[in-house]
Amino acid sequence: MVIPVHDLNPLRRTPWVTYALIAANVVILLLTPGMLPRSLPQAVTACRQEAFDYRFGAIPRELVKDRPLPVVVTGRAVLTQRGPACAIGPPSYHKNPVLSVFTAMFVHAGWLHLLGNMLFLLVFGNNVEDRFRKIPYLIFYVACGYVAAYGFAFVHPGSVEPLVGASGAIAGVLGAYLALYPRARVWSLVPFLFFIPLKIPAWVVLGLWFALQWAYVAHVFGFLAGLLVGLIVRASGSQRAVST
Repeated sequence: MVIPVHDLNPLRRTPWVTYALIAANVVILLLTPGMLPRSLPQAVTACRQEAFDYRFGAIPRELVKDRPLPVVVTGRAVLTQRGPACAIGPPSYHKNPVLSVFTAMFVHAGWLHLLGNMLFLLVFGNNVEDRFRKIPYLIFYVACGYVAAYGFAFVHPGSVEPLVGASGAIAGVLGAYLALYPRARVWSLVPFLFFIPLKIPAWVVLGLWFALQWAYVAHVFGFLAGLLVGLIVRASGSQRAVST
């Protein structure tokens, strides 16, 4: 897996939407129970974080049936014969499964999860935003997140594990970038004994990324959705250039 650092693809406008998305994801991670000061026992913090994920994450069974689970992790830790465990019970809140897909895009499992996603969004999202313009880009980003989440839900309709993270939406951004700028050069760190900086074509970087995503069905759905939209935008741009 290569790590992209910077693409050699000039911008015409400042990518404010991309910056805002990154900022929102960072702020929300800092506000999650797992990131708050450790004044509580670790078991309690872990249960509160799991309850947070169930409340704001996208749960495949909820998406397919379009109704919340009758019982979820409540955030309370209990002591069992096997040690501390998280209590389950009826939710104390009303949850809209459709809206949960949106909130799930801003919830991450920790700093590594967040930083990996935000790095790809920063490197590749700025040019896609530049091409799409701000509002269409934001709509596209959210739509890819929905395609990814619902795609995963229909492949795994019985799963009750919360889906969290912006990976599906960012996969769509990567697919669009591949369609729009396949020959752009990307400075990347390639692991070979140690990390070597190399200038690699975007189609190689994103092709390798996609090849590693088959275990993550949501990413594949998001990527293919973004690729399709990117090809449409590219074709419409070519036709406009010919007509003028």
